Amino acid sequence: MYLTCDSLLDYSGNAPGARRAKKRSSGESPGDGQTLRSSGRKRKATDTEEEDDQSEKKYRKCEKAGCSAMYPVCFASASERCAKNGYTSRWYHLSCGEHFCNECFDHYYRSHKDGYEIFASWKKVWTSNGKSEPSLKAFMADQQLPFWVQCTKPDCRKWRQLTKEIQLTASLAATYRCGMKVNNIKTEGPDQCSQPEDLRVAEVTDSWWHSMLILPPLFKDSPASPFLAAYYPDCVGMSPSGSPSLCPYFQPFYQPNECGKALCVRPDMMELDELYEFPEFSRDPTMYLALRNLILASWHRNCEEVLTSQKCALHIIVRGLVRVRCVQEMDRVLHFMTRKGLINTGVLAVKQPLLPERYCSKNIIVIGAGASGLAAARQLQNFGSKVLVLEARDRIGGRVWDDTSLGLTVGRGAQIVNGCVNNPISLMCEQMGIKMHKLGERCELIQEGGQTTDPAIDKRMDFHFNAILDVVSEWRKDKSQSQDTPLGEKVQELKKNFLQDSGIQFSELEEKVLQFHLSNLEYACGSTLDQVSARSWDHNEFFAQFSGDHTLLTEGYSVLLHKLADGLDIRTKTPVLVTVPLTLLQTNVIQFKPPLPERKLKAIHSLGAGIIEKMALQFPYRFWDKKIQGADYFGHIPPGPEKRGMFSVFYDLDPQRKQAVLMSVISGDAVPAVRDMEDKEVVNECMKVLRELFKEQEVPEPTNFFLTHWSKDTWSQMSYSFVKTGGSGEAYDILAEDVQGKVFFAGEATNRHFPQTVTGAYLSGVREASKMAAA
Repeated sequence: MYLTCDSLLDYSGNAPGARRAKKRSSGESPGDGQTLRSSGRKRKATDTEEEDDQSEKKYRKCEKAGCSAMYPVCFASASERCAKNGYTSRWYHLSCGEHFCNECFDHYYRSHKDGYEIFASWKKVWTSNGKSEPSLKAFMADQQLPFWVQCTKPDCRKWRQLTKEIQLTASLAATYRCGMKVNNIKTEGPDQCSQPEDLRVAEVTDSWWHSMLILPPLFKDSPASPFLAAYYPDCVGMSPSGSPSLCPYFQPFYQPNECGKALCVRPDMMELDELYEFPEFSRDPTMYLALRNLILASWHRNCEEVLTSQKCALHIIVRGLVRVRCVQEMDRVLHFMTRKGLINTGVLAVKQPLLPERYCSKNIIVIGAGASGLAAARQLQNFGSKVLVLEARDRIGGRVWDDTSLGLTVGRGAQIVNGCVNNPISLMCEQMGIKMHKLGERCELIQEGGQTTDPAIDKRMDFHFNAILDVVSEWRKDKSQSQDTPLGEKVQELKKNFLQDSGIQFSELEEKVLQFHLSNLEYACGSTLDQVSARSWDHNEFFAQFSGDHTLLTEGYSVLLHKLADGLDIRTKTPVLVTVPLTLLQTNVIQFKPPLPERKLKAIHSLGAGIIEKMALQFPYRFWDKKIQGADYFGHIPPGPEKRGMFSVFYDLDPQRKQAVLMSVISGDAVPAVRDMEDKEVVNECMKVLRELFKEQEVPEPTNFFLTHWSKDTWSQMSYSFVKTGGSGEAYDILAEDVQGKVFFAGEATNRHFPQTVTGAYLSGVREASKMAAA
């Protein structure tokens, strides 16, 4: 953390990293000032001054430059010789309204004094848990300063200083009223709320007050504690001197030495957008980090209700007047995090606008009621804006479209959540009480003829497949966009070179298993590999991705999107713009006047519109159970490259193992092969495959089925985007740029970090809502 020069005299706030040898704190070391060590002897000049001016014996002002305290009062009252509001040889400054005298300093600091053991015990705990210097000033701030609490009466709200005997708790903060008895101690006079507020409170609101604060606030019993046990507490805004049940998918903070986890923040550092919004905390971010970490943790402990600054303020447990300042800053930090979609998001319904009027006095049209459009509309309406959603279809959801005709929910579009940790889909499921089914890792690869493939062969070919992709990654390091080549060509070239150089020959079965892995890659890209960029095919992998379980949304994505849509003004059958699929922008279905900038048009056409199709089949019974033995899916080894992508994986869509429904995917070159076939013909092709895979038994005719036709869907014409040969991931960012602060763009093809997913579409809507609120 970064500190002012004044702060460095009193607080060693080392930057994040390994422990360093502790230094003595300035102001307490034996060599600091002779007045601390000279048994009462004073400098000669001082003796003369006191002889000349008798009033100097009675009062001494704080010597810290800029401190307004002409007549300080000692808050500690620890020593029998405490100066109280009188004269002391030195005042120790904590804030402009909080000082302790040299006599109370000696009471704790000198080994022969009564308070030394108390300080030494605290110092031992602090040193073992924390990273900053265990100075006596830190001890006073952490243990001796009185707490301040605000009256909860709406017509009062005055701040009161509690007596030293009273410990502040969240419960006390939630119920405190002027004059109430705490621990049988009446804290105010008989007039209660009519008593004036301490004049020092008014000073706390001034900007200069914070700059005169010697030590940053370190919260006690923060809701962030269970999330941040691996950190030095004082580096993340918590006191080293001081666990609820958490959803395993909620991990909002990076842990030390951790990388590659999406939507995490460093609890010990401010992000760039935070520094931009709160520049006053750039030198010493501790107060901001303490507040931000508390807010994030509180939200992830209970995401089913709106998190307010009032709720958060109850958990700001810190001694001294700085608590007043922290509570005052809470509004700003909470509103910023709400606007960014870090908290108070998802399917939350609100009764009052979440943001102040300056952020929400807007009338907004959202065009497209898919995941991104609904996310933006829900956010903006919750902020307080007036929102109208226009949708060309006669339904909401866009490329999310669930079908229940087979006796359970089958997603014609998305249905799987890839990586649940910090995924907003997980958050919405938690808010709605929806359980996701964790998909197992086991996937039997079955050959046509019915034989199950030896797992060792699958493992070996998976290794070779990934090794080829690793070489692609090395090849592209020094390649420009103009040197790009199709991924399919590069894979074949590298495979050929490898076999020649190594002398290895793949068996016929190994070649088929390799084709299976290539079909999965085409499924992921939504395209044949001869159209995909070898240079940028996995551009988003350079950013942290969602980790954790892959799950099946057994109730479907639609239940989430309908909850997002609840209460929104949505007009269907109204074809206009702008959270629309990429293809509609590429084919000029939508006219822009004036035309879109050339830069954006170039980006639109450098991305590809990937297509996959799905087939779901309902059977009279679960004929696959014995062979698959409880796995959630099984693979189909294609008989040759020409059959690659034709029903390569079959998913069992009922985790309860009661319904008999299989879903499979058509990808790559298989997509155009089935485009002009009748649905029944495609079913027959699928049944041929299943009967080959389960040749040893009877496979019944399906009782019902459906086949998607996304390529023919008027208002989508695609499944998800990919980077075409010669393109780059930057196109996603360019496509996300607004036009003149009036037209904003969202959708999976505008999310460089998480394209091709409902999650990416949703987050792009949240992103644009934040931009529009700040515009």
